[in-house]
Amino acid sequence: MPDLLLELFSEEIPARMQAKAAEDLRRLLTDALVEAGLTYASAGAYATPRRLTLAIEGLTAESPTVTEERRGPRTDAPEQALEGFLRATGLTKDQLEARDDKKGQVWFASITKPGRPAADIIAEAVPRLIRDFPWPKSMRWGTGSLRWVRPLHSILCILTTEAGAEVVPFEVDGIVAGDTTEGHRFMAPGRFAVSSFEDYEKKLKAAKVVLSSEARADAIWHDATTLAFAAGLEVVEDKALLAEVAGLVEWPVVLMGEIGEDFLHLPAEVLQTSMREHQKFFSVKNSATGRIERFVTVANRETADHGVTILAGNQKVLSARLSDARFFWENDLRVAKAGMGAWLDALKSVTFERRLGTLAERVERIARLSREIAPLVGADGEAAETAARIAKADLSSEMVFEFPELQGVMGRYYAEAAGHPLEIAAVAEEHYRPLGPSDAVPTAPLSVAVALAEKIDTLTGFWAIDEKPTGSKDPFALRRAALGIIRILLENGLTLRLDRFIDSALLLHKIALSRPKVGDDVIDTLEEIVEEIADRGVFGAAFRAVIDRLEKRGDTPDLSDGSVLRTVGDLVPDLSTDLLAFFHDRLKVYLRGEGIGHDVIDAALSKPPVDDLALVAARARALSEFLKTPDGENLVQGYRRAANILSQAEEKDGVEYRFGADPKFAESDEERALFAALDTATTGIGPALDQGDFAGAMARMAALRAPIDAFFEAVQVNAENQVVRRNRLNLLHQIVETCGRVADLGRLEG
Repeated sequence: MPDLLLELFSEEIPARMQAKAAEDLRRLLTDALVEAGLTYASAGAYATPRRLTLAIEGLTAESPTVTEERRGPRTDAPEQALEGFLRATGLTKDQLEARDDKKGQVWFASITKPGRPAADIIAEAVPRLIRDFPWPKSMRWGTGSLRWVRPLHSILCILTTEAGAEVVPFEVDGIVAGDTTEGHRFMAPGRFAVSSFEDYEKKLKAAKVVLSSEARADAIWHDATTLAFAAGLEVVEDKALLAEVAGLVEWPVVLMGEIGEDFLHLPAEVLQTSMREHQKFFSVKNSATGRIERFVTVANRETADHGVTILAGNQKVLSARLSDARFFWENDLRVAKAGMGAWLDALKSVTFERRLGTLAERVERIARLSREIAPLVGADGEAAETAARIAKADLSSEMVFEFPELQGVMGRYYAEAAGHPLEIAAVAEEHYRPLGPSDAVPTAPLSVAVALAEKIDTLTGFWAIDEKPTGSKDPFALRRAALGIIRILLENGLTLRLDRFIDSALLLHKIALSRPKVGDDVIDTLEEIVEEIADRGVFGAAFRAVIDRLEKRGDTPDLSDGSVLRTVGDLVPDLSTDLLAFFHDRLKVYLRGEGIGHDVIDAALSKPPVDDLALVAARARALSEFLKTPDGENLVQGYRRAANILSQAEEKDGVEYRFGADPKFAESDEERALFAALDTATTGIGPALDQGDFAGAMARMAALRAPIDAFFEAVQVNAENQVVRRNRLNLLHQIVETCGRVADLGRLEG
């Protein structure tokens, strides 16, 4: 069985495209070969800055001969139908076979497709693949029609067997496939022939090319950490930069240089970001002080002076870059020490979203909401409002304009420079968190309050303008914002009712959106009233309270169809319900990641309060654990049996049996024991639920398992005595009600 080696040799491929291009090459060609009838044992794809390589082992030498049977028209069909069938199959009439069918005789054709050599199949598949390759961006060069990411210079394509290697003959836009390639551009120019993948990889290494991107990355990291360790320092880990740099060089040579003394006072994040973004340098820090003191760069060649000239050039360019960063830092510090007022004023001219106003208006909303949330998460309301007002000031700074990824980080430095306490300054950085599923959530109460307010404002704002995520599209990262709120609440163990804050934020958004329709006076009055209501914390009925307050002031609110108040009042409850359902969907995804079944989550969501997401999660987790025990499984079976008998009786009799069973009508010891067990369980379940102790509540429910089992074994519910029957059906309702206090067990599957 032959092995295939394919190399597409070109000018430098952008590092960010290499990994996907290698995988696309592997996927597209193996799919084409399999579709043509070939099989293979393994396939490996590789990328360097100048080449994409695919090595396939154990390829079948030819595709199998295939016989296909095709059904044609009936034998008495018009002649034109038969002629069309013959053209499609390439056969003559005497090669067809007539067979009996349900509706008469039908023509059948047997078409044999002979196998083809692997070389012929490859010679067809590779040119088609090259011409249709899915580069994000491609170019044409010269006078040819071929498009490639960068000019394509040569194609190596050989099949290797025990007898030797043979070139697969084909050409693409004048480039003829052969068995030669090139090594390193500078250290090993010139072409050489190869006979197999092993030979290819060995000769490339001799020609100063490391084929595997993983091997290049490992070599870079090993050499960088070794150099840093020798100097008593530590390389700052940056996996994304490591992958990128491994895609920039074919023969990595690691060098360590020094940062000028004039720049060592800059914040570590500034140095690291500037060197990473502009120079692709790794930062090297002093572990004891955390200060960035040196850098690591990766050259693509060895030099006679062991990199001295390369380092000198890099240090010169780096000095110019860091001079800019120092200029930004010193200018920004002057503004920060003056109180950051200039930056806050500048936010008034920056649009957050066309319909949702400026960044300054957004900051005002977040500050108001932060003050409301703060007492419920253990923070001071005034401090939370102050933190929220300065948290986004750094967006106007020169440093963040140059390096947007430093937003928040620089805000913390500038807030400290402005004289704010450390806990308030930290909010500027932490209120953006979590930035992704692997990012930590804020834990400091002030940061939690502002982070929740910021994300609630984002979600309610885009809900108010009907810009919700649809399908896979989520341009405003609203799913991430919702998941961020869920993680903050759950990982900090915060029981917080979201409805109140969703309603208040939606109401304020809708009022603001209505300003152009009714004028500033009415809107200012509404916002003033809403703010007074918010201070008293009664936003659950926010809209109704606005109307009541207007009427008490002697105003006559316009509630006609189409009026602002009617529109706002009608929309807010629906939007609030819809947004809460969105939170529930995100919560389900989060909890399913913990291995909790969707039916368990639905059962937990069936009991109020459903806007306290931490409580819902605790209920679902406790129920999930309970159902893994024999008591839990058997209790659910007892619950289902009781619920089924009860529902059948109620449907048959046309009445509800929900008026309290009486122990005096009990006829057996098992019946009386169940009454006693239900009373005991009810007494214990209530306090446990009040304390959020769902595990304790379910432990008390578990005690019902034996009495319920004994009851169904010994007692006939549908007794002939109608008084006894009604009492027992009411007792079944008591079982259902008691077992359903923690969650709706009827929603569980299986």
